[in-house]
Amino acid sequence: MFGIVRPCGHRLGEGLKTQWMAHLCGLCLALRGDHGQFARIVTNYDGLLVSVLTEAQAERTTDWRRTAGPCPLRGMRTASVAQGEGARLAAAVSLVLASAKVRDHVADGDGLLARKPVASAARRVATSWGRAGARTGADLGFDTAVLVDAVDRQLGIEALAGPGTPLLTVTEPTETATAAAFAHTAVLAGRPGNVEPLAEAGRLFGRLAHLLDAVEDRVDDAASGAWNPLAATGTSLPEARRLAEDALHGIRLALREVDFVDGKLAHLLLVHELGRSVDRAFGTVPVCAAHQHGGPPQHGNPYGGGAGNPYGGAGGNPYGGGNPFGGGGAYGGSGGGPGGFGGVPQPQPPGRRGFWAGCGMFWLLCCTCQLCCAKEYEGPWSRKKREGCCRDCDCCDACDCCDC
Repeated sequence: MFGIVRPCGHRLGEGLKTQWMAHLCGLCLALRGDHGQFARIVTNYDGLLVSVLTEAQAERTTDWRRTAGPCPLRGMRTASVAQGEGARLAAAVSLVLASAKVRDHVADGDGLLARKPVASAARRVATSWGRAGARTGADLGFDTAVLVDAVDRQLGIEALAGPGTPLLTVTEPTETATAAAFAHTAVLAGRPGNVEPLAEAGRLFGRLAHLLDAVEDRVDDAASGAWNPLAATGTSLPEARRLAEDALHGIRLALREVDFVDGKLAHLLLVHELGRSVDRAFGTVPVCAAHQHGGPPQHGNPYGGGAGNPYGGAGGNPYGGGNPFGGGGAYGGSGGGPGGFGGVPQPQPPGRRGFWAGCGMFWLLCCTCQLCCAKEYEGPWSRKKREGCCRDCDCCDACDCCDC
């Protein structure tokens, strides 16, 4: 599960945490129900925002929730999960974007995908996901071609970008794709007046996702020689931070124009948690008050290194670099012996796990709650050291702009 919006359960409180989990599980089960078990691998935190926004605009009905059976990721407990058009739209968007990105990695020959048998299998999976997402989108009145077109245009824009190219030129395809997905939640909820402000919020969210992905990947991309928007366009970190803050402000303004029935969770995720995502990416996360008495304070990125994603690899965008389909930086660094003659060489870090081995380790980490609560664990694919995503959260912050 990938994404830039990763709220801590301590901050959400019991009520909102239950709602958030309902949407996360609802997305996962919508993927399984419409597209099979394997499709659940594209479950992502950002995709569930589509489900959250749809429900936040709709009148409450008894059809919003259903009781799901026991799941290992919930400690074999049942749960009330989201269902309906919002969860299905989130599933369709997740599948189509994952499909396009897998094809991109196959074309680049990233990682294991450089091997013909693996590339052939991945290509078939990508084709299947693309068709399945398009079918679901069509059922909901959403044309997924806009998402595919955005991914295709991204490649061309990146090929032409160079020093002096405006960074927002590079982020435009991502902005267009997310704007379309956010706007369609208003159509599903029967709120046509919300289409325009949600399209604006989605556009800025896409810009922010692309920016944070670039910031978090910049060190690994430089080490591996991979293309990075900041390096390619000559954009400095202060300028990237300014653009990120502008996008945050724009999202806040756009959401004020949206007519929500119950927008509390949407506001918390898209205003407060998104702001914390920016702080994480730029290494300015404040000390968590909940940990001031339990050990030394932790500053900066709670996930270690330059990676903001607790699930291995670099990048907050679920379909960007650092995902299980290839790409991302290698585990860098080398060990030198202690000073003096004949120093003892230090052990080298282990290499990346393969795709299937990483998937198995990912589910093991989920089932044992290490992704959330462990002081330190090994990334399932990258094998980099990570810290549990709730370990250093700023859980005791108060909201300074609303009563949420």
